[in-house]
Amino acid sequence: MKVALYFGSFNPVHIGHLIIAQHVAQSTDVDEVWFVVSPQNPFKNGQALLHEQHRLNMIREVIEGCKSLRASNVEFSLPKPSYTINTLAYLKEKHPATTFCILLGSDGFQNIHKWKNGEVIAVGYPIYIYKRPGFEVQIDNYPNCTLLEAPLLDISSTHIRNLLRAGKSIRFLVPPTVEESIEKNGYYLSALENPPQQ
Repeated sequence: MKVALYFGSFNPVHIGHLIIAQHVAQSTDVDEVWFVVSPQNPFKNGQALLHEQHRLNMIREVIEGCKSLRASNVEFSLPKPSYTINTLAYLKEKHPATTFCILLGSDGFQNIHKWKNGEVIAVGYPIYIYKRPGFEVQIDNYPNCTLLEAPLLDISSTHIRNLLRAGKSIRFLVPPTVEESIEKNGYYLSALENPPQQ
């Protein structure tokens, strides 16, 4: 089986994430796409994140019944912050019969040299790159990389959080179940979603 790992904070998951994942599952040789929820991205402020379990639950609700999409909490039990190279090594050990590849945007690929062992990842693992406006990439030196002509919606989780804090609607930007969860639980109304424990 071939699995594409879609790493992200998904804070919150939105229709842009879902359209990309579904496109890759249906239009490539990938059997499944796993949303790997990062409890703490080394490039982001962890205190601005909604608790990882809430983010995971929203994804699980959205993709319920989609056989080719899964939500993964694999990084929850790994050391923080979350480094992709460590997660890949862990998954390879746990699922030796599975071929893992990475799904990311061209903006993320532009920064892969900043990742821990980024060059090792770029050379050693298949990477599917979906284009983001303003982030052109050259993959001539990376034979394992594939540029995708995937549907693109210029939606960001940051914009969604800002709308919520301004008291504005996020309808049509996120699936109804995500909107319901956010409204019911009052997520993202505070700038500090996951305060440190005293």
